[in-house]
Amino acid sequence: MKLATIKNKENAAGIALENGVVLLEQINKMFNMKWETHLFELLNSGHLDEFIDWYNDRGKKEIDSLPDMLIPYQEAEYGPLYLHPRKIWGIGLNYREHASDLNEKAPATEPASFIKPDTAIIGHHDTIEIPLQSNRTTAEAELGIIIGKECKNVSEEEAENVIAGYTTIIDMTAEDILEKNPRYLTRSKSFDTFFSFGPHLVTKDEISNVLALQVSTMINGKVHRKNSVANMTFRPMELVSFHSKVMKLLPGDIISTGTPGAVVIRDGDIVECRIDGFLDLKNTVKDLKK
Repeated sequence: MKLATIKNKENAAGIALENGVVLLEQINKMFNMKWETHLFELLNSGHLDEFIDWYNDRGKKEIDSLPDMLIPYQEAEYGPLYLHPRKIWGIGLNYREHASDLNEKAPATEPASFIKPDTAIIGHHDTIEIPLQSNRTTAEAELGIIIGKECKNVSEEEAENVIAGYTTIIDMTAEDILEKNPRYLTRSKSFDTFFSFGPHLVTKDEISNVLALQVSTMINGKVHRKNSVANMTFRPMELVSFHSKVMKLLPGDIISTGTPGAVVIRDGDIVECRIDGFLDLKNTVKDLKK
């Protein structure tokens, strides 16, 4: 199942189908259901697995039989999946090749993680703003993990059970600020518009092998850097387990797993995150100094 948030429908949650989006509110009305109608609330309700089971067992067939329920894609404006996760974990230098780009040594013993604020969040087709304080900002395509269940101290073997699904992410860094001092990492990562995610949450039952996914950083329609999740130093289940031992993970928490390569962005650029089986996440760039 591919879930989305539709901005021009009061940020309502919907299921993305082949020819359009059907809102959960409409599903409730047509089939006498009581699912939460906003994505963050659905994740926190504890009913996501039940909803997926209903959809896979009979819901999709019933929805397909009522095509009038669909909002055509040309009429649906995607927003961020939600605006206020409790935590956004970012992972630095998780592909060795990316570390070499920055002339840095890739962490080998523990993930190089940091936390970002929710004020950085934007969505599909929103504008990334290069801040006044930066002359070299980069964009980084990443696979995002969406936590679906409250958890603490989970093992790698248990980690998949607490994942709701995956999404596409574009993470930004003011690299010139970071180069001044590594202690400036939080500031360099936290400007407004520095975290784009969505447009789809692809539930884990649709991903047969997360390690086989290819992640590409795209700039102006061309591949800047591409790599496989299998080549991460710290793979998704290890990241979930590791961070659950730092602090309790909650439904809607996001782990952005690292990029195969960061690209310098400039005014007017179009940057994309492309991952197999996902709708490309795409954002335009505006330099506030222009």
